[in-house]
Amino acid sequence: MRTRPGNDDIAPPLYLASQSPRRRQLLDQLGVAHQLLLPAADEDAEALEEVIAGELPAAYVQRVTALKLRAAVARRAARGLAPAPVLCADTTVALGRRILGKPANAAEARATLQALSGHSHRVLTAVAVHDGRRTHQALSTSRVRFAALPAAVVDAYIASSDCFGKAGAYAIQSALAGWVARIEGSYSGIMGLPLFETAQLLQASRVRLALTP
Repeated sequence: MRTRPGNDDIAPPLYLASQSPRRRQLLDQLGVAHQLLLPAADEDAEALEEVIAGELPAAYVQRVTALKLRAAVARRAARGLAPAPVLCADTTVALGRRILGKPANAAEARATLQALSGHSHRVLTAVAVHDGRRTHQALSTSRVRFAALPAAVVDAYIASSDCFGKAGAYAIQSALAGWVARIEGSYSGIMGLPLFETAQLLQASRVRLALTP
């Protein structure tokens, strides 16, 4: 019989089901302690991000986030972890109705960046929190406009590898920010976790923030 509780018996304020270091940093900014709840090696997390033909960007990112949340809640239960709210998020970049995902190689990254060059696009981030009884959801939509990107800039950015693992082949907090002419919306949402919407969801889930009234 166990006489003392182990670490798995102590519930964190929040489980974060995301490998993104940027989302961890943004939760730290809100003052929310959290514990990672990542997929096991036998889970095909990337399969959840597959696009359905004809799917619109907003429907896509909300569907993917819901699937990730469902998998994370089941993962917590299967691992016997102490109950606590679970947060998931997903970000996609859209040029019109076209969804621009994570590039698989340099050629895809170059094609994506060339498509964004000199144009405005949307960055959509869906957030969902399951508090043990119900799910709270939000969607943040922002607009970003790049100046015309010289070929040498695109080549250098691809060479830096900052384009990989990111929807739209770029990170707003990277060196490519020097070519962002305009932003409308949530900077943190473009990074991957809109802080205003996330704070509202966390408070609804009774997670205490650094500045909770």
